[in-house]
Order: sequence, then C-alpha cells, then structure tokens
Amino acid sequence: MQHGLPPLNALRAFEAAARLESITGAAAELHVTHGAVSRQIKQLEDALGLALFNKDGRGVKLTNAGVRLRDASGEAFTRLRDVCAELTQARRDAPFVLACPGSLLARWFIPRLDRLQRELPDLHLQLSASEGELNPRREGVTATLCFAAPPWPADMQVYPLHSEWIGPVFSPRCAQAARLQTADLSALLAQPLLHTTSRPQAWGDWAAAQGLKAEQLQLGQGFEHLYYLLEAAAAGLGVAIAPQLLVAEDVRAGRLLAPWGFVQTHAQLALWVPKSNADNRAQRLAQWLKNELSVTAAS
Repeated sequence: MQHGLPPLNALRAFEAAARLESITGAAAELHVTHGAVSRQIKQLEDALGLALFNKDGRGVKLTNAGVRLRDASGEAFTRLRDVCAELTQARRDAPFVLACPGSLLARWFIPRLDRLQRELPDLHLQLSASEGELNPRREGVTATLCFAAPPWPADMQVYPLHSEWIGPVFSPRCAQAARLQTADLSALLAQPLLHTTSRPQAWGDWAAAQGLKAEQLQLGQGFEHLYYLLEAAAAGLGVAIAPQLLVAEDVRAGRLLAPWGFVQTHAQLALWVPKSNADNRAQRLAQWLKNELSVTAAS
C-alpha cells in the first residue's frame, strides 16, 4: 500500500457494501456491477492481507476486522461528504467577481444588469471595473471580461463571445460634422484624431484594414481611458476611434455619427476564467453574455 493507505476506489466500494450490508446494494449505489464491487473488495483484502467479509448463506457478513474498517471508513467518508457539501455551498454563496473595462460596464453592461440579475439570480455578481490593463489572474477576481486577440494562455479557460469591430465616430455637434458626413476616408488624414493611450494601436489597426497608411494619420488629443475618449467625441471635440459595441446605441440614436462604418479586428470580446479557480457559474454567464451580444449585433 502506498503511503499506508489502500486503494481508495476499493475502500469506497467496501464502505458502501459494509454500510448497506449488501454487495448488490453497493453496486446499485455506485452505479457499477456486482462483480466490480466484489473485485474491489478482493483487492482491498489482498492489500490488507486479511478477510473483511465471510460468506453468510446467500449474503456476506463482516469479520471483526471488517467491522473496525467499516466504522473508521464510514466516519471518514461521512466527514468528506460533509466538507465537500460545505465547500460547494460556500462556492454557491460566494460572489462572482467579474472584472471588466469601465467603458464596457457603463455603456453596455449596466443597461442589461437588471435583466442579468433576474435571469441568473444565483450568480451573486459583483463588478470590478477598470480602464487600465486588466489582469485575469488577479487574486479575488473570478473572471475577466475583455477584448483580446488569440492565442489564449494555456492556464485560462477562455469563452469567446463576440468579434470586435472598430470605426471612426463623431458627434453632430463637431465643427466638421456636416463636411465629414459626406466625405471619403481621405478626409480623416487632415483631421487631428482623438485617441486613447490605453489602446494606442487602434487607429493604426483601422487604417491598415482600410488600406490607408497609419503614418499619414494625425493624432490629436489623447485620453487616458476609452470612456473619456468616447465622452469627448460625444461632446463634439473631434473624431474618435471606437468599438462598435460601445457606441451602437449612440449611433442608432443619432448622438454619434459613423459614416465610414466599422471594420473587424483580430480581437474578441471574451470571458477569461483561471483554470486553477474554475467556477461552473462562468459557463452560464458566458452563454448569457453571448446571447445578449447576438441580440445587440442583430438590432
């Protein structure tokens, strides 16, 4: 026996048979055959070097050694079941801490938060917003919702949710709005473009997708966070580059204009969950988010 313990599968089969006083009953409880339980008990007896059961008519009867092992194993398995139940309940009761960009939280998540809480009431969602670089391995965070491009890290369970699309947007209050609405893409080359230091490559990615040279673009006012960038665009301060998901409502309502449309990037909005701290609630949240994003894209 390794480390002084018999094979645990054999011990589990014995504990069930001893508690139920029936090999057939143990087989039914463990969802295995009568023969499988008998073989596990034989393996345990061989490992211990003594008999645990004697034949008793058509059934079996515990030996003195079997009684001792039944009492000890029964107590141990009962304690294990209790602790596992406590741990499972603690996980169910613990908040699901979701980290996500503040701009995504404000512009997409919060308007849907009430529906999420109604449809997934046992999630116990707690939000942690940040406009800085999100660390999906941060202690205390259950999952992270963010835009990123594959390949995904091996230590993460990643649920891809929606492709990222980006494009230039500006307010009807912008001084150049009337001219820009009917201009071609080259008009942007003469514009000081609003940008964010948290996503400095966004304009370059868009330009490459449109066949423009990124070095021809003129970057104007920069903002530390995407949320501030979008507020600046809505205030009419200039043309900003934005994810379609975060400005779709403003574009539909006419608060922002997007005459050149949006182009797909390599990034995906995805839910990241550390494999070392897997939580089965994450899969249900991922499916809910995917359904909501599909509705958003279709509307």
